[in-house]
Amino acid sequence: MDIERLGEAIANAAAVRRKQILQPVGGPGDKIFPPTYPGEGQNEPPRHVYERRRLKGEDVWCVLIDSVQSQANRLEESLLEAIADGLPIPHVAVDFSGSGLDGIDRITSLEAPHRVYDAILRDSELDGVSFMKSEVGQRLAKAKPEDASAILEVSPTALLFGAWHSTGEGGGLGAKFARCLTSEIIGVGVPVDEEVNRRTGEVTIRTAGRRTGSRIDPLGVLRKVEVFKGEDGWSTLEKDAGRKAKRVRPSEINHGNIAPSVQPLGVTCDHAEHMVVLSFAALRRLRFGSPEKDAAGRSLLAALGLCAVTEQDSRGYALRSRCDLVCDGTMSLELVHADGRTEAVTIDRETARALYHEAFGQAQAAGFELSADPLRLTPQKKLVEIVRKSQELALSSKGGEAEDE
Repeated sequence: MDIERLGEAIANAAAVRRKQILQPVGGPGDKIFPPTYPGEGQNEPPRHVYERRRLKGEDVWCVLIDSVQSQANRLEESLLEAIADGLPIPHVAVDFSGSGLDGIDRITSLEAPHRVYDAILRDSELDGVSFMKSEVGQRLAKAKPEDASAILEVSPTALLFGAWHSTGEGGGLGAKFARCLTSEIIGVGVPVDEEVNRRTGEVTIRTAGRRTGSRIDPLGVLRKVEVFKGEDGWSTLEKDAGRKAKRVRPSEINHGNIAPSVQPLGVTCDHAEHMVVLSFAALRRLRFGSPEKDAAGRSLLAALGLCAVTEQDSRGYALRSRCDLVCDGTMSLELVHADGRTEAVTIDRETARALYHEAFGQAQAAGFELSADPLRLTPQKKLVEIVRKSQELALSSKGGEAEDE
């Protein structure tokens, strides 16, 4: 596929898609561990996410292995590596290098949870001006699908993976852009246990797999040993633990044995499926000010999406501990025409990068102000201070759990 063919497909076709069959790297039937989510009740154990899907005329139990949101993050991570390798992708970077914070050098719009509209960027400055009050920030705040030029020039991945200026004008009615690229991995044909609540009759779905756990302490610390934990740490003497000392079990200071346990976690499946769809119909909803810029902007986003997919392919499918997958054969991308017909297209990593470089040049020629260098922001003092205090509390074990924004 070349840039002309890509532009023609965006204008007339429905999408590019691919269904890649995967197997555990340990071989078919090896146990893998999907992500876990909190149980529904207060004392319910963690669980995987199951659903019945209609596949080839049958209802089949499936498990979520990598969600659309998680896949978007992985694709953005892949693009960050491509940026480091010289791919010119506009983005925003908050520079923490001079803030004195441990372990934080910079955060980009490809890493921030809400992308270009994230609080990390909002609480930073551009040339001494609060980012969203700067000229660039004001353009981003006013961006709409009818004219998304500002986002394309500043951070096009926000258009590709979706973004919402939830704190914008009208109480959350600010700029909102649906994702154009979706990617998800599921396990197909999963053995499950259906547990019926005798009191309510409610059916709970759990995996038929089990995860065991235990730990033998090489020091042989017994749970009956008296331990006190306070502001000065822990001690076997209450007075030496400092203020607010209280008695705790040795396991609460990470000593002693952990009793053997069994949890309903881990799955086996017939196979896993990675489905990725780059919607041309979604791209056509985005406009950039003129027919020429519309075509150039959409081509840039499509090429960027193809880069994301092929860059992730090159990284493989090591998703998390004990969830390492490998391709079961190689599936080509399919061009889906408006009437549903499909046509195989061959696009590898090198082809995708070449398409993107060409699309980038065409977009610049059409009038977009694009730069390979990031838009650099500096964190406001209050942002540095909240992170500093959080780090201090974490080191003293007083911070509690992190919260979503």
